[in-house]
Amino acid sequence: MKVTLSLETTCSEDISIMVDALRASTSITLALNNFEKIIPCFSSEEGFKLKEEIGGILAGERMGEKIDGFDIGNSPTALKDYEGAEKILILTTSNGTRILKNMNSTVLIGSLVNAKAVAETSVKIAENHIDVVMAGVRGEFAFEDFLASGEILHEICKNLNEYELNDFAKAAIQSSKDKNSLKEGFYNSRSGKRLTKLGYKEDIDCSCQRNISDNVAIYQNNELILIKD
Repeated sequence: MKVTLSLETTCSEDISIMVDALRASTSITLALNNFEKIIPCFSSEEGFKLKEEIGGILAGERMGEKIDGFDIGNSPTALKDYEGAEKILILTTSNGTRILKNMNSTVLIGSLVNAKAVAETSVKIAENHIDVVMAGVRGEFAFEDFLASGEILHEICKNLNEYELNDFAKAAIQSSKDKNSLKEGFYNSRSGKRLTKLGYKEDIDCSCQRNISDNVAIYQNNELILIKD
């Protein structure tokens, strides 16, 4: 099995795992406890239009801050604690939802909170190539995505007898081995510092937790739903 790590654009036509650790991937994974499906959109205008057409809850951010007029920000803590009748979540984020648009493979959503589950699922359904794709920040490398990807890649390799890693993937696995410094890495990252300044430390703490969810979202027909066994 070929196992790779990429930034923003996938190099696989088989299985890709999108990782936007702070915060879209974590938000999507935990929101599926309370919502039947998540519809990613690529602008706030599109989000408002979708809500008019189908209802649902609007969640999203730009540069970390909740979009004016939206119900919730891109907050995994708020989404996991959501209580309400609506079962559709409409989500737009600066990075994670944006890169879904151009994926040419089967796409799963990965984070630290479901690293083990998404790794095991990817191994089950992959034919020859699993690519872990870091969302980054506006096309640039994001340290928290690198660390989360390393954990997912480690779990993937544990479930394979034979695999071929690219050097980027090897470096991520090595970097994520120090469990004690991982949370520090999240907080010291560019996104972590911005979220701390905006008052979202609880979201960072939530996103640093390992394997608290077995949820694995798959992107199909422009919707994110729980993958069926």
